[in-house]
Amino acid sequence: VMAKVIPFKAIRPENDKVHLVASRSVDGYNSAELRDKLAGNPYSFLHVINPDFEDGIKTKPGSKERLHKVKNHFKKFVREKIFLRDDSPCYYLYRQVKEGNEFIGIIACTSIDDYMSGVIKIHEQTLTTREEKLKDYLEVCEFNAEPVLFCYPNDEVIDTVSEEIAATRPDYDFTTTDKVRHTVWVISSRKTVKQIAERFTAIPNIYIADGHHRSASATLLGKLRRSTRKSYTGEEAFNYYLGVFFPETHLKIYDYNRVVKDLNGLSVGQIIQQLKSNFTIEEVNVADFKPTKKHEISMYADNKWYSLKAKDTIYNAKDPIDSLDAAILTKYILSPVFDIHDLKTDKRIGFIPGVRGSKELKKQVDEGKAAIAFGLYPVTMEHLKWIADTNNIMPPKSTWVEPKMRSGLLIYSLEE
Repeated sequence: VMAKVIPFKAIRPENDKVHLVASRSVDGYNSAELRDKLAGNPYSFLHVINPDFEDGIKTKPGSKERLHKVKNHFKKFVREKIFLRDDSPCYYLYRQVKEGNEFIGIIACTSIDDYMSGVIKIHEQTLTTREEKLKDYLEVCEFNAEPVLFCYPNDEVIDTVSEEIAATRPDYDFTTTDKVRHTVWVISSRKTVKQIAERFTAIPNIYIADGHHRSASATLLGKLRRSTRKSYTGEEAFNYYLGVFFPETHLKIYDYNRVVKDLNGLSVGQIIQQLKSNFTIEEVNVADFKPTKKHEISMYADNKWYSLKAKDTIYNAKDPIDSLDAAILTKYILSPVFDIHDLKTDKRIGFIPGVRGSKELKKQVDEGKAAIAFGLYPVTMEHLKWIADTNNIMPPKSTWVEPKMRSGLLIYSLEE
């Protein structure tokens, strides 16, 4: 069995409006920012996702009423020719440049059968309630507006084709206010489309880097639609969902760090005393400290940075989960010392993406938002694949993957 990565007819913004339409994912804005964006930009895709803004009539998030409004608003964007639709199935080359990092991948569709059969590898547990919510959304709205992030082992041919295309004139090229540059090339040449499709069939596995819930909900919807039809061919739109496929070298995995609200009634001295049996601890005299290798954890409290090196007797290096630093942190620090056992539900713990740096950890503690912070070394691509290949699951918030995609840049329609 090989991966099915197919071209599709994207619904996408008119060239002159693309920079106005494409938006960050909704949870990337606070309510004041959201209002400003909506009030200041009639073309923002946020109007589709937040359809109550225009008529001022409040609907409940996730309700059928709200979802129908989303769908109608999307239709309106199509009617007003803010969006156009490609005539033939295409692949789309996407490039993002952020803080000097360049990411190049292909936007295409992938199959729910690959997800069900394990050709698509996962490393994260999905929450049933969230899967159901997203499935309801897809069922009513019938479009994917934000691709799932996949990675695959570099393929020389795809790499070469991508480089050649990236040297030609793009269809979209714009920079967003967060200083990120986005470039898209529409790959419509039949010959190139065929060449890319054939190369993908030679790739045995693809890995979800980010978007486990979107994958699970697309599959739920597909199963539902299959069950309510007398016959299906497997070619219907609901058998596929939207993804962006990055070769491994074009993804960056950042650390995902932890802050704890209180010291659980202990002093920093007592905490260090408790940790000594499992870690080699040193005070580090720098303004910003980051772990320099696997199994080293940074700790910040009371204006001081510490390096905590896990003793190799406390984890099994041959076990993909036991040797994961996020797991070591929970098992030997958060649970025994701070009485934090369930990362998904405990209100005393917060998560800080590594893109914000170790400065952010220091800042949260210095400003009193947290009492102590822990920094992890980023999970490597090898380790992520090791976990996925052995059907294991990472602890919550173990990886922060870049690039992050925009919503509404390329849309896959599930309507027949």
